[in-house]
Amino acid sequence: MRTPRLCLLLSTAALAAALAQKAPQRAPDVRYEPSPPEVVHEMLRLAEVTRRDIVYDLGCGDGRIVIAAARQFGARGVGIDIDPQRIRESLENARKAGVLGRVQFRNEDLFEADIREATVVTLYLWPWVNLKLRPKLLAELKPGTRVVSHSHDMGDWPPERQVEVNGHTIYLWRIPASRSLPAR
Repeated sequence: MRTPRLCLLLSTAALAAALAQKAPQRAPDVRYEPSPPEVVHEMLRLAEVTRRDIVYDLGCGDGRIVIAAARQFGARGVGIDIDPQRIRESLENARKAGVLGRVQFRNEDLFEADIREATVVTLYLWPWVNLKLRPKLLAELKPGTRVVSHSHDMGDWPPERQVEVNGHTIYLWRIPASRSLPAR
């Protein structure tokens, strides 16, 4: 009986903290544009997400990818967004979906956030943002961590797989053991 109350108390505290946040730390790098549900599902399927994974969504918007990872695959998740309004929406959506105990949302700059515990990272950013983020992914993520991007590639880092869903391209990479990119 204590565990559900504790979870509710912690969830309420997290929601209150997010609601107390004011303006973004700086302007977001990309405008908010959510991935369609079928793209979200395919991104998570392509990354072979399981309940053992910790899915990080960088630029999480309304939290839909992290929430889907928790609901559909049993994974834990962390959404990071620089816009406090998106974090408020994400927390409310997670509460409605009943997954607040499996996800968290952080109002942080994705270039400065600690992402080392991620086993899967999802992205729906712009090409230049992916390229700017690539060194951080290679430096901080463990070998074998899957990185999935909706619509945009990583320049000269060839994807392991690439699929199309209703006209949307999805790319998959794995962080290599050597931390250097394979030659084309």
